[in-house]
Amino acid sequence: MPLRLKKLIGTILLVTLVVFYAIVATIVAVAQLAESSWVVHLAYFFFTGLLWVLPAMAIIKWMAGPKAQP
Repeated sequence: MPLRLKKLIGTILLVTLVVFYAIVATIVAVAQLAESSWVVHLAYFFFTGLLWVLPAMAIIKWMAGPKAQP
């Protein structure tokens, strides 16, 4: 697969991931954390704010393709 096509697909996947993840994280927060303290909210949004990086790293790694041979 050409690198430009992989980058286009990866970009679309990253944008979709971020939008979908933000919506799901917000829905969970509203449904489950309505009566929780500010510390619980802080911890939840801290961890969910970092958790999306794992699938994003996999997509970016796939977009970059194999390393060039020296």
